[in-house]
Amino acid sequence: MAGYSGSKQDHATRLRRIEGQVRGLQRMVEDDKYCIDILTQVSAATSALKSFSLSLLEEHLAHCVAEATRKGGPEAEAKVKEASDAIARLVRS
Repeated sequence: MAGYSGSKQDHATRLRRIEGQVRGLQRMVEDDKYCIDILTQVSAATSALKSFSLSLLEEHLAHCVAEATRKGGPEAEAKVKEASDAIARLVRS
């Protein structure tokens, strides 16, 4: 079971909201809106995605990584490495 299973509906709702923001950006470009207004909305969509990713990461750490570390062994090491790599990708973006 995925670590986010309990929040699946909330995550889907957040992603639909973000999808709407991105569609709004597309409409703004098609309607020749002012560049700064578009950039403001890009910033909002980017922040929403970052917030979503941090929430998902927190659930992954609390569920998947914590469970693997309780079991120990190579699986635990792999999960910690996987989480570390995911954090590094988020930090770089």
